[in-house]
Amino acid sequence: MKKSLFALSLMMVTLLIGACGGGSGSESGNSGEKSVARQDPSSYDPTRGEGKFDESNITAGPLDKAMAEQGKGISATKCNSCHKMSDERLVGPGWKGVTERRTLHWLMNFITNPDPMIDKDPEVQAQLELCLVRMPNQNMKDDEARSVVEFMRQNDGVQ
Repeated sequence: MKKSLFALSLMMVTLLIGACGGGSGSESGNSGEKSVARQDPSSYDPTRGEGKFDESNITAGPLDKAMAEQGKGISATKCNSCHKMSDERLVGPGWKGVTERRTLHWLMNFITNPDPMIDKDPEVQAQLELCLVRMPNQNMKDDEARSVVEFMRQNDGVQ
């Protein structure tokens, strides 16, 4: 019985490691593990990220408290198992100060489109080396992601 449980546990760990370190397809093999950002850093804008959001469609204004409250609920189900509200790392990095370190449109792009950003952003890749787990795509709608970002802003003291 113990051998079966051990074998099952070993298989699950192997699958998790493979899933966390994989690229976007199996055709890349070991030689294709370098990201686009490492091959050509000039093709990626680290202040914007990769996605449809930029300074023209996401702006910082006064805190929307209702939206932040909604974001608190969303983060409780989709985010808090990996992220703490402090600067302490859990599975992923803590959220304290994230809205001061990143632009709002970068956060929106990362929340709604994490895979290309993980593959291209050098700072995210460095974070991945520390955390060892890729952020999964939570398939958040734009308004859900915006609510989470408002909650992040509230956590960082925006009034």
